[in-house]
Amino acid sequence: MTGYAAAGVDIEAGDRAVALMKSRVARSRRPEVVDDASGFAGLFDASALLRFKRPLLATSTDGVGTKVMLAQALDKHDTIGIDLVGMVVDDLVVCGAEPLFMTDYIACGKVVPERVAEIVGGVAEGCRLAGCALVGGETAEHPGAMEPGEYDLAGAGTGVVEAAELLGPDRVRAGDAVLALASSGVHSNGYSLVRHVLRTAGLKLEASLPELGRTLGEELLEPTRIYSLDCLELTRAVRVSAFAHITGGGLAANLARSLPGTVDAVLDRSSWTVPPIFDVIAGHGGVAAEEMDRTFNLGVGMCAVVPAESADAALRLLRERGQAAWVLGEVVPGTGRARFTS
Repeated sequence: MTGYAAAGVDIEAGDRAVALMKSRVARSRRPEVVDDASGFAGLFDASALLRFKRPLLATSTDGVGTKVMLAQALDKHDTIGIDLVGMVVDDLVVCGAEPLFMTDYIACGKVVPERVAEIVGGVAEGCRLAGCALVGGETAEHPGAMEPGEYDLAGAGTGVVEAAELLGPDRVRAGDAVLALASSGVHSNGYSLVRHVLRTAGLKLEASLPELGRTLGEELLEPTRIYSLDCLELTRAVRVSAFAHITGGGLAANLARSLPGTVDAVLDRSSWTVPPIFDVIAGHGGVAAEEMDRTFNLGVGMCAVVPAESADAALRLLRERGQAAWVLGEVVPGTGRARFTS
């Protein structure tokens, strides 16, 4: 007699995965989380928003892209969830929103409970680092559509910001300083190009490269840095005009999204040293500088635009919190572009 198991779906494995991940998810809990005994929905006490005069809810959704293929190749699944959270919450904080909660979705060819628990454990750890709660999720087994070792994940987050404190282009003025917050590496963009370089150059993930100080695989799986708590603390300490999360499209294109059409951001390439991993990609892959610029963060994961007189205080706060940061450039009259001086 044909059943679900014969079709390739293991319900018992799914139940075991849920049991294994429970303790890890609990570490991301916030006081506003309310338990739903049925488990069908995640509940969040919205009375927490009463402290706002005019609360604006912000939402973002994203995935990790083909970086998951490297995690699968190396059989290391405990950090890819941190990448997912970083991609979501660091978009939320650009408008000044405090991330409140997230949900995740994992599709896989076969549910391996321990692997799923590692993935979700990474999501929960990312939420803990971001100060938000993981309130629910879904793991779907897709036999026939995906190979047993394949999976993909996506997530959605919700945050809140006071309407009067909403950040964005309309707050940016000529004379503002542009600050760079260092990335932890490649983050979660450009991995299709990375994998192309690996294939064409014959590079192995297990290779130890002296310039990296570890294996190529370890460097490429370094999780996306989560900036949300640092950025929120910055907004409490100084007047922030805008943030820009540096993801696909590169530094100039993403920063331009946070500028009005009346100014430019003039950036100084000599203000930082591009991390070695990007030189490895460019050198072994023969990737032109222009292509590197528009594909990767090149060591800058987030930008903050602040009044020039607040730059020193902002940098001091970030460094005290362990976040490397520096003055990247300045805002001048222009037409809404971000451009380099050298």
